[in-house]
Amino acid sequence: MNIVLYEPEIPANTGNIGRTCVATGTKLHLIEPLGFRLGEKELRRAGMDYWQDLDVARYVNWEDFIEKNPRVPLYFATTKAKQVYTKAAYEPDCYLVFGKESAGIPEEILVGYEKQCIRIPMMGETRSLNLSNSVAIVLYEALRQNGFVHMKTEGALHRLHWKGQET
Repeated sequence: MNIVLYEPEIPANTGNIGRTCVATGTKLHLIEPLGFRLGEKELRRAGMDYWQDLDVARYVNWEDFIEKNPRVPLYFATTKAKQVYTKAAYEPDCYLVFGKESAGIPEEILVGYEKQCIRIPMMGETRSLNLSNSVAIVLYEALRQNGFVHMKTEGALHRLHWKGQET
């Protein structure tokens, strides 16, 4: 899987997304301009000690991204979409594209990809969800559809003893 952030603005969101990418074996693609420097402590704090394990690529603009990733399966998360994100059939190597926090993905990009636009349902006049939450929601649906390949899907519960009590 691949997460693409189009001109992200908030370092904490990108750090959280980076951590999610490491936990899921997902590559992160950052399309400039970024609203922060990659060395900012907020970015590293949100990504915690996972940032050094992140597979990340940077692009100078949308055209650079498309040139370096031709004919890849793209899905665009946008409030302008007609299709709910759970209705899309995600390929194992797809690219999930998310726009900047203040404005989303520009319409001039979206018009060429109307059938690949997806939305997360929300109540009333809510403008949008937090970017890192949106990425997690859509990414985990795509991973679920593909069987959580190479991911640990089971844990082990151990009996806990506290003051002689089993819980």
